[in-house]
Amino acid sequence: MAADALTRAGARVTIYDHRPSPARKLLMAGRGGLNLTHSEPLELFLNRYGAAAPHLEPFLRAFPPRRLREFCAELGEPTFVGTSGRVFPKSFKAAPLLRALLARLVAQGAHFEMRCEFAGLTGERGLLMRRADGALFEIAPEAVVLALGGASWPRLGSDGAWVAPLEAGGVAITPLRPANCGALLDWSPFFRSAFEGQPLKTVRARHGELLARGDLVVTRSGLEGGPIYALSSRLGAAVEQAGATTLWLDLRPDAQVADLTRKLERRQPKQSLATALRKGLRLGKLEIALLHESQPAGLPRETATLAELVKTLPLTVLGVADFARAISTSGGVRFDELDSRLMLKARPGLFLAGEMLDFDAPTGGYLLQAAFSTGYAAGLGAARFVGLEQPSGINDASE
Repeated sequence: MAADALTRAGARVTIYDHRPSPARKLLMAGRGGLNLTHSEPLELFLNRYGAAAPHLEPFLRAFPPRRLREFCAELGEPTFVGTSGRVFPKSFKAAPLLRALLARLVAQGAHFEMRCEFAGLTGERGLLMRRADGALFEIAPEAVVLALGGASWPRLGSDGAWVAPLEAGGVAITPLRPANCGALLDWSPFFRSAFEGQPLKTVRARHGELLARGDLVVTRSGLEGGPIYALSSRLGAAVEQAGATTLWLDLRPDAQVADLTRKLERRQPKQSLATALRKGLRLGKLEIALLHESQPAGLPRETATLAELVKTLPLTVLGVADFARAISTSGGVRFDELDSRLMLKARPGLFLAGEMLDFDAPTGGYLLQAAFSTGYAAGLGAARFVGLEQPSGINDASE
């Protein structure tokens, strides 16, 4: 995105990538259909970024979801809105969009240097680079955009190796943590063998005051799914501080405790507790096993207490998945290190974009939208820094 803005403004652009081919993580993101952005109203969209929303707002307004959809259409890859409000390419794939963008960059004069890695800052304006054979060389362009990703899925290129060189250059960075990742739990051998891979439908997960609703999947090491991903940053931070933390599940989020209690009180004298839970509350085998998993000493016999357990089932979380299995990364370069153009205040001409920045985005297209929007902003800022006019056809934030 930065290269597109710069080449359209007339800049000579070289894109360095330390992998043999570019944008491997975008291709990985497209395995499930490439959720580019979300169609919800922009005011609600902005709130999804939590504490980082005020910092990201100018860039998201300058290049909002509507503009991203137009951009994709310009590349010959129109988009559609799914039933959840999420936006996908009509091809439902990342590869055609990537090929179209790369072809456009080449046509606009961008040059690619593959197998070249950022290794550090030199002098007032220079970068130290490393080739695949380990050879070091320096470059001193008029402006630089670093878009080096976070640290999730490191084998695809975003390994967080940029943190040490930037910190050595005096840049303040919030520590990187896995985000949008699974929760690690110590399942019993029986539960793991019986229910690994099975879905847990329509539950509400809670950690502290944070709530998230949706479907989960039991994994060998714990739980995954949208609600867990939404809470994962908080879960990880809590585990770091205390060694473990409690996740609460509501297995019947649309029912009240009193309603569940009345249904359990209709239990026949000879009816087993499992049958009462299955017939009275329509709990499946997995949900009933999960109740037992949370209460190794046995389920409560008092109906109100049992109903309360169905609504507030405690699970001990021992950690979250590591970077290799995380969808994204939280933390990054602090916004107070940057000016309104995403340029480092202490190093004029050096701009940052994407997941290097200190924000945490939930799944649903928010991370990719922020990457596109900040890439656009950094490229536009770099173009203006070197004295080039605003590229034609690119909307300004004032619009």
